[in-house]
Amino acid sequence: MLPMGAGGYSSVDLTSGRFAVYGLVAALGMLLGLGRRRWPTMRQMVAAIGMSVLGFSGYYLLLVLAIRDAGTEMPSLLIGTIPLWIMLLGKPHGLRWSALLPGLALTVAGLLLMMASAPGVSNGEGLHFWRGMGYALVSLLSWTAFALLNSAWLKRHPEVNATDWTNWLGVATGLGALLMWLAAGSGMQAVAARGDSMCFAMLCVVAGFGSTWLATILWNVASQRLSASLCGQLIVSETLFALLYSFAWDGHWPTPGQSGACALFTVGILASIRAHR
Repeated sequence: MLPMGAGGYSSVDLTSGRFAVYGLVAALGMLLGLGRRRWPTMRQMVAAIGMSVLGFSGYYLLLVLAIRDAGTEMPSLLIGTIPLWIMLLGKPHGLRWSALLPGLALTVAGLLLMMASAPGVSNGEGLHFWRGMGYALVSLLSWTAFALLNSAWLKRHPEVNATDWTNWLGVATGLGALLMWLAAGSGMQAVAARGDSMCFAMLCVVAGFGSTWLATILWNVASQRLSASLCGQLIVSETLFALLYSFAWDGHWPTPGQSGACALFTVGILASIRAHR
């Protein structure tokens, strides 16, 4: 069992709580849609289980572990390279590389500028820091694979709508979260004994419904209608929000270099969207 740690919940608690709510909302969505929505075949459910590990429970747990060991900024920057890998691996056949270069160059420039502007990691160097960066690297590979495979699956199955697929993913993710919590969570009594347990529960509800279930529906709609390389550029917004959270958590405004990097990310997204038209 992973310890809660001083003043916080364990990585498994955070991951399990968020995705248990996602699973519950998804199950309710399937029940409420009974008679007018499709139920998954065994093969589709197996696909949903695999995707749920890559894009949700496995990815998020690795990311939480990375932030625990290496802080917020450096893992966020590494995760911020996901759009580059998705663009390189998911480029449509008819799209010329020359059209993608401006957006790609702007995103790379933003990453380099952000890395140059980030505080030195000398104080964090050591086993914990590099272990955290290892977690971040595996989480990057996990979500990149999810984005590409999820987009390809949806395009191969146009008969499955985005909400159905989101719910199937949610049920699989919720079951995985329950198993994870039973295996390594803090236990119901330990969570209930904390003074901030209601706040923790509310955060799980908000994250599970808004930033997981609803966000996944929108992501799946985009994945059905757009190429994987274009959808991947939208993930830069996650990097921007992660950095903003990092600045707020550390209690400081971004430096001019960091602000410039965020501007380059944004312009890079716009350039990529234009290239895909």
